[in-house]
Amino acid sequence: MKTISKPFQVKIGINPISWMNDDLPSLGGETPLETALSEGAEIGYRGFELGNKFPKEPAALRAVLGKYNLECISGWYSGRLAHAGRTVEQEIEAVGPHLRLLAENGATVMVYGEVADAIQGEAQPLYKRPRFTSAAQWQAYADKMTAFAGYTLQHGVRLSYHHHMGAYVESPADVDQLMALTGPELGLLFDSGHMTFGGGDAVAVLRKHIGRVSHVHCKDVRPAVTKLARNGNWTFLQSVMNGAFSVPGDGCIDFAGVLQLLYQHDYQGWLVVEAEQDPAVAPSYQYAQMGFEHLQTLVREIELAGGQGGVAA
Repeated sequence: MKTISKPFQVKIGINPISWMNDDLPSLGGETPLETALSEGAEIGYRGFELGNKFPKEPAALRAVLGKYNLECISGWYSGRLAHAGRTVEQEIEAVGPHLRLLAENGATVMVYGEVADAIQGEAQPLYKRPRFTSAAQWQAYADKMTAFAGYTLQHGVRLSYHHHMGAYVESPADVDQLMALTGPELGLLFDSGHMTFGGGDAVAVLRKHIGRVSHVHCKDVRPAVTKLARNGNWTFLQSVMNGAFSVPGDGCIDFAGVLQLLYQHDYQGWLVVEAEQDPAVAPSYQYAQMGFEHLQTLVREIELAGGQGGVAA
């Protein structure tokens, strides 16, 4: 018998937030979209997630990305199913144009961000985030999420739930509850940075929910800053401006462990560098390149090692 390595079937992409922040226009808001796309392609990224500056019409988006030989990875959708009065039918009607934009550009996942009552863009300290207070509320929300995810899946796009600071689903316990109550139609977007900031161990939480992971955001965390954010009652946007997040390899997260788990469980999808920072402090090209090279090096090392000792043939 000989030992061979198996391929790690992932693609490395990036979110334009490294160049321009939709929630904080003061952070790179003047940067043209073409700058982000040309620099990302030059670094070696294979695709981009969408942001506010991308065209909203399928053919126009295809033309913009095609100019730089880039793929459409996914795009954030602001959902409101946590509102008691919001129906699945209303959400289906609202998502129509975005779903079409993604599906017609080859994206197979949609980032679902719950914005109902969320404080991520508000002048509120993080501890004031919304919470479900009863089992009935959790179940009602989970049922709507499963139904909505089933609808997008029928159109070839898997809904990938983004646990997020300042929202209903932030902590490891929140993710546990959501995954326990929803059906397999709903995928989990595992975000290493938000999970760490939210109080979890990235590798441990990923191991627990690896079977539901359909998309991965790779961001690092500076623990000294997140500690200040918690103790100082900072808002989410204050935390971002003060450097809570960075690109892989520039913080405390064990990305070798994260990628090893994904490899062992045959994850086949995108690794998306998404690290909101002030480009005046963390230059966009330099940090985007740093994140790419860190992930690319780890992917190659894992492939060469064949995971844990290789694959017997």
